[in-house]
Amino acid sequence: MRILLVEDDPSLASGISLALKPEHYTVDHLADGAQALSALQGDEPFAAVILDLGLPGLDGMQVLEAIRRRGNPLPVLVLTARDAVDDRIAGLDAGADDYLIKPFEVAELKARLRALLRRSQGQASPVLECRGIRLDPATLGVSRHGEAVNLSRREFALLQELMGHPGRVFTRDTLTRRVYGWEEDVESNAIEVHVHHLRRKLFPELIRTVRGIGYVMDPAPLDGDS
Repeated sequence: MRILLVEDDPSLASGISLALKPEHYTVDHLADGAQALSALQGDEPFAAVILDLGLPGLDGMQVLEAIRRRGNPLPVLVLTARDAVDDRIAGLDAGADDYLIKPFEVAELKARLRALLRRSQGQASPVLECRGIRLDPATLGVSRHGEAVNLSRREFALLQELMGHPGRVFTRDTLTRRVYGWEEDVESNAIEVHVHHLRRKLFPELIRTVRGIGYVMDPAPLDGDS
């Protein structure tokens, strides 16, 4: 899952990024409200936003109101030191999906982010299951027919994207941005390599190549598949 973190405190932003990356999130960080709004108006495939309210330029509330005016349903978790009830009500009424008061425990941030993403995808359970594969974002566990499968962080992130949208065809570019974010020096065949490893570790027919476009995980086997 690709997360946009909008936080002007570099120490806090670094701490959140370091805490989320081992959970197989791809975290992109911006420290300015205007930059965040620009990024959210484009076609960057973020799964959610962690948004501080006290930002330079446009403050977080203005960013939140602007993206909601444009009909953007992207889940937003607000981080703020503003702990008055009226401030929390204003944030929620402006379109925040959840509200976390600073200082906070990292474990609570992770749990709230998992719940927010689950709700945004219409899932009652955080666990993803498809064709004998089970992926648990809370434990970072993957299994096939009950047998644990060891995946790298990038393999897990790619599998989670595909399992979270069965039947959807992703372009290679979209998958690259979702798995790597704004990281530099990504090899041009990185997604192809991860797909190859997933097919080898799970089973070859799990991920189907759509020639000239990208990849899809079909919710049920096609004729001739296992």
